[in-house]
Amino acid sequence: MGEVGIDSASPGLSRRAARRVIQRAFVLTARDRNVRQHIRETELTTLWTLADWEFTWTVVLDRGRMRFERRPTKRASLTLTWPVAADFFRQVEAGRLTPDLSTDTPPPRRTIEIVCHAFCRSLREVLENPVDENGDPLV
Repeated sequence: MGEVGIDSASPGLSRRAARRVIQRAFVLTARDRNVRQHIRETELTTLWTLADWEFTWTVVLDRGRMRFERRPTKRASLTLTWPVAADFFRQVEAGRLTPDLSTDTPPPRRTIEIVCHAFCRSLREVLENPVDENGDPLV
């Protein structure tokens, strides 16, 4: 299937492996105390999309809790889209996600920035050491 190189020094990821490391990174992001503190007052349903891979997932911020769902929501308050998965992974490596944003109302920019920054950090850590909490390999 499709493979993407994270950078020139790291091996490519299959789509299945990418889905698993992304999910693990969100689990770690949800545990981040700084993120939980900043989403304490937030109720927001976001849809994240890697368009060329047809990957879509939902991240719900609900008053200090973050929930990851593999299925797309039908009622997203905010949609974050990357037309090309390789660009998404390059942005993760750079530590700054710059998605195309689509929303009906102005998004809470600071909250989104904090979540994206923590997610980048978590995903980089998972890519460096791709194992789950039980030590089982994700890739």
